[in-house]
Amino acid sequence: MAKRPTRNSSTTPRRRAPRKTAGRSSSRRRRGQKKSLGSLLRAFVPRPMMLARVMMVLAIWSVVLCGGLVAYYGYDLTNKIDFNVATQRKPLVRIMSIDGVNLANYGDRYGRPVEVGDLPDYVGQAFVSIEDRRFYQHFGIDVIGIARAFVQNIWRGRIAQGGSTITQQLAKNLFLSPERSYGRKVEEVLLSLWLEIKFTKRQILSLYLNRIYFGSGVYGIDAAARQYFGVDPRRLSLYQAAVLAGLPKAPSRYNPLIAPREAAKRANQVIAAMRDTGAITARQADANRFDSVTTSSASGRGGPNVRYFTDWVLDRVTDYVGYHDQDMVVYTTLDSGLQASAEDAVNRVLDSREADRRKVSQGALVAMTPDGSVRAMVGGKNFFQSQYNRVTQAKRQPGSVFKLFVYLAALEDGMRADDWMRDEPYSVNGWSPRNFDRQHHGTLSLRDAVASSNNVIAVEVAMKTGLGHVIDMAHKLGVSSDLPAEPSLALGTSEVSLLEMTTAYAIVSNGGFNIYPHAITKIVGQNGEVLYEREGGYMTRILNPVTAGEMNNMLAAVMAKGTGKNALLDRPAAGKTGTTSDYRDAWFVGYTADLVAGVWLGNDNGSPMDNVTGGGLPAEMWKSFMLHAHQDLPVRSLGKAASMRAIRMGEDDSWKQFNSGFTGKR
Repeated sequence: MAKRPTRNSSTTPRRRAPRKTAGRSSSRRRRGQKKSLGSLLRAFVPRPMMLARVMMVLAIWSVVLCGGLVAYYGYDLTNKIDFNVATQRKPLVRIMSIDGVNLANYGDRYGRPVEVGDLPDYVGQAFVSIEDRRFYQHFGIDVIGIARAFVQNIWRGRIAQGGSTITQQLAKNLFLSPERSYGRKVEEVLLSLWLEIKFTKRQILSLYLNRIYFGSGVYGIDAAARQYFGVDPRRLSLYQAAVLAGLPKAPSRYNPLIAPREAAKRANQVIAAMRDTGAITARQADANRFDSVTTSSASGRGGPNVRYFTDWVLDRVTDYVGYHDQDMVVYTTLDSGLQASAEDAVNRVLDSREADRRKVSQGALVAMTPDGSVRAMVGGKNFFQSQYNRVTQAKRQPGSVFKLFVYLAALEDGMRADDWMRDEPYSVNGWSPRNFDRQHHGTLSLRDAVASSNNVIAVEVAMKTGLGHVIDMAHKLGVSSDLPAEPSLALGTSEVSLLEMTTAYAIVSNGGFNIYPHAITKIVGQNGEVLYEREGGYMTRILNPVTAGEMNNMLAAVMAKGTGKNALLDRPAAGKTGTTSDYRDAWFVGYTADLVAGVWLGNDNGSPMDNVTGGGLPAEMWKSFMLHAHQDLPVRSLGKAASMRAIRMGEDDSWKQFNSGFTGKR
């Protein structure tokens, strides 16, 4: 038997095992991986038939979901819609001036319906270009616009954009509340689709133009064209159409009566959009770019700050006619020409470099006839920046203007303008009044003490007459504020309103007859029914005629040779300056035979001005207004005017005789 060779035998060749190379191994692994990946793909990627089935299922569920939304929001939609909304509006209250100017409108004002086809082509194009460029292409819903708005809302985490078309805006304005939610958006879409089915594009645009809100309580393009430009909408210019088209986005912000520059910026955006859409040429676009909008409506003649007056009037309408649910016209005593002069006088001072240098930020002016008929009222620098009325609402220290009541009380107690008193150191309960110049001036008549606004003598007179008597006099002449019985009261340290002080001086100017500042003469309902009419009647005398006449004489000296020389006019006039401590308030209140006016300057936060006294800027403002107010009036003396009022009131002959020689001059 042959012997099996051993492993270590040298005679038998050694068999080497085949070497496993890395390349072959990785290749096999790759083949295995490919196989596994292919299996996975075949498992999860559907075949063409399967893909079609998936798409069909998704489509079905989408239809079901959409149908569910339509059913959910559409089921109760008819109950949410008020198809009579077009007839529901706030009653319109029109405020008219004494010279026939429509000063303001409150409530909802709708114009006459107009067809877009009756308007210039660029009117409709302006609204389409800025509000809904694809208006004539979409079916009521701008899918691209909605998608863009949806992305923006998701990105910002709130409903920031609506992506509404003109049709959707019309649906919202006609039928829905202003609520911003996705549910209301669905309802809006459904109504938009209904409108697109029911009406043509031209009809939808016409409805939109007749229903959209244009600010200032105005609805519809007819009312807007007349309100802002005083024209029929068929006569709107290209630029005027652009201004109106820019309003729906933010009616208050872009109101041309309130913010003419902001309105112009928005109108320029509309012009650019019209150029981009091909509605107008580049040349037309360049020719219709402006920095400010000029309005020409009658409502703008009284000036923007006339709203201080009209708001004050509106608050009093219910006092005369109670609750009202009908349109009304309120006729007032305001003169639009005087109002414009008053606003000009206030703006000229407050907008000056001098006011800026002197740290003056606010001012007010009110003017009335001697019987209390308010002719002009400016309650601040800019109504639309601050609605706080500094004529009727603000309570400020009047300073020496308050001395009127001190000397009236003294005259009533038997003192006379020619009585003499000593200006020397004087103290009351440890308090010593000081004059403005920190000096004493020796012996002065009461007339000269008033003219120079002497503080020491004023306090001494008040203490001699009695603080209670001074307070009673102030209340008798229309001051309703609480007045503490302190010696400093004589120097005007208690707070009163400009309207109260002006009324008190009006009573002196008319010879001592009691008056109430008033503005409403008649209120007429929508059917022509007179709901209220002011009746002229007997005026009660509250001042002795001798007292009123002598006070006239003393106040005339203030302007002739005293602290009011900067207010001196070309006719008899009287008045008084007032300045409070640290120059926080500066006043001038004065009158002629025809008009009484009060002026205040200061800062709302009570911060001091830089050396502004009543005889400075306030006197200059008063004079500027009064010169314009009297330019067409004959010169009349103060005494004779008061005498004529006394005759009309049936006063006794002694009053007529006293005034017959009084000219109001010194």
